[in-house]
Amino acid sequence: MDGNDKAAHSITGGVDTHKDLHVAAVVDDCDRVLDTRSFATTRHGYRQMLAWMRSFGELQRIGIESTGSYGAGLLRYMQTAGIEVLEVTAPDRQDRRKRGKNDDLDAQSAAHAAFAGQRTVTPRSRDGMVESLRVLKACRKTAVNARRIALQMIQNTIIAAPDALRDQLRGMTRMQLIRTLAAWRPDLTAYRDIEAAYRICLKSLARRYLELHDETADLDMMIEAIVNDLAPELIAQNSIGHNSAAQLLLTAGDNPERLKSEASFAALCGVSPVPASSGKTVRHRLNRGGDRAANSALHIIAIGRLRTDERTKAYVSRRVAEGHSKLEAIRMVKRYVAREVFGIIMRRQKDINRTRIAA
Repeated sequence: MDGNDKAAHSITGGVDTHKDLHVAAVVDDCDRVLDTRSFATTRHGYRQMLAWMRSFGELQRIGIESTGSYGAGLLRYMQTAGIEVLEVTAPDRQDRRKRGKNDDLDAQSAAHAAFAGQRTVTPRSRDGMVESLRVLKACRKTAVNARRIALQMIQNTIIAAPDALRDQLRGMTRMQLIRTLAAWRPDLTAYRDIEAAYRICLKSLARRYLELHDETADLDMMIEAIVNDLAPELIAQNSIGHNSAAQLLLTAGDNPERLKSEASFAALCGVSPVPASSGKTVRHRLNRGGDRAANSALHIIAIGRLRTDERTKAYVSRRVAEGHSKLEAIRMVKRYVAREVFGIIMRRQKDINRTRIAA
């Protein structure tokens, strides 16, 4: 096949991503596998992969697995190069049972999925402030979990401590206890003594707790600043705090325009109604799919409005009077909140895009 023939043919790529090596496959315009090859997970490797794919013809699109983890670097590189990227969401289990599994087959499966437009979604772009928000929130989550574990260890250690120490620490509030323990000056050379060992341990745990507490506070300030920059109108709404707003912004991503409508955003958040009718009974049930963290954020907002907003109270009361359960009524409130949030995010995105064009 000469150069003119290659240019006349459209091809589709697929990539099975890993930590050190990505396995890429190419299919032609009849969905036939042309070749499979491995490339390093470096910028040079990405450049080689793109040149290799283009050597077969005009590259239409690429299907990539795990764009949020192993494939994040490749995603950014391909998007910068102007290549359409689709995220391959899940392996075809029926095909895997028939053909077996290895990296070459997974890459070919990703290419077939991208060619057919099946098992694919438009990935989040991961190149703006929302990606910064995601990284900071992930760091905050681990800090909060570690702080909770430190507190649990302090409490468990005090329960088993010698009576003299335990009596001394009774009746204190959490922060009084933490600061008291952190201010202790135990004799570090007496670690063979039981009471001294307990004092050393409790002091270490208390200082760890305070360091994690300060780290969490610093991260909270950064997260709030980003949320205020990205969506000040979102924070201004009733019962929407910075944590809930941050999670909803993360779910929408840096490119919320990839979501076709507010209904698709509601489905992504797991608040779209799911039919559960049978016979003469016509009803909808709660959606157990979607982004559960976003669903939790919408639930917190709905409960807050149920306590503070008269219109929400009246709406839930009316739905319950019509025969719906309170849980179903709250699900309906979450659906309305999702519609409101999506509208705010999309208006903000249009403003950002206009600013970029003007610049």
